[in-house]
Amino acid sequence: MNRPLVGALSALLLGGATLVGAGAAPAVAAASHPQAAQAVDFAGTVALSNCSGSVVRTAKSADTDPALVLSNGHCLETGFPDAGEVIVDQSSSRSFTLLNSSGGSAGTVRASKVAYATMTDTDVSLYQLTSTYAQIQQRYGIKALQLSDSRPAQGTSIKVVSGYWKKIYSCNIDGFAYRLKEGDWTWKDSVRYTSACNTIGGTSGSPVVDATTGTVLAVNNTGNEDGARCTLNNPCEVDESGAVTVRKGINYAQQTYGITKCVTTGNKIDLSLAGCALPKP
Repeated sequence: MNRPLVGALSALLLGGATLVGAGAAPAVAAASHPQAAQAVDFAGTVALSNCSGSVVRTAKSADTDPALVLSNGHCLETGFPDAGEVIVDQSSSRSFTLLNSSGGSAGTVRASKVAYATMTDTDVSLYQLTSTYAQIQQRYGIKALQLSDSRPAQGTSIKVVSGYWKKIYSCNIDGFAYRLKEGDWTWKDSVRYTSACNTIGGTSGSPVVDATTGTVLAVNNTGNEDGARCTLNNPCEVDESGAVTVRKGINYAQQTYGITKCVTTGNKIDLSLAGCALPKP
């Protein structure tokens, strides 16, 4: 997984494994009529101590709801969740540097808890903040990014926006990995980038933004660095028949449209909702 060496060493000291990857957001399906490309910048993204992230909302989120920050499960301050582990409502006071459109610091926002996190089937963390969307917009003039509620399409033009490095990568969705395996972890239906998105350590947790609609499609999380097979920092693709493919230098993200099926009134994560397929504790 793409997080900096310092963050990786911290995870080891905490007793967790170390994944170095880049997280991306899934793109929405192409519209029937061409749309003008949206200007994608850093507004609404955040920098973590070891990763990237973004303030996100669903189409049903209210301005008065506590805001959510999206990143990777492997970016948690407590270290990597084990395979099969799901974290819900875990207390956290983690702080995030909120960025403006040019990548400068707009201010600091703080978590009240980890609402949800896992590295099983997907690699995602959702922090609930002490501030509402309205308060963030009033204080800092920053709006949240909206999660797409549709599965992305192959070929979609995307931007991977890293708040940690203050860098934007531009490429397309090359396709999808039925299963993506890295060390002890396995993820489902992962987004594969074209080679132009050569994400690095620290880009983990970056939102993958549809360059046309401006919505978040996925969260950037990993890439194959050395050409090794299914090892730490060298994920491999496994198809329905069990055949393994290794793509050295190619990077991946985890789709996020499924998150929208698990958010209820008050921006609460409810894993019992009909259609919610996120792993449960």
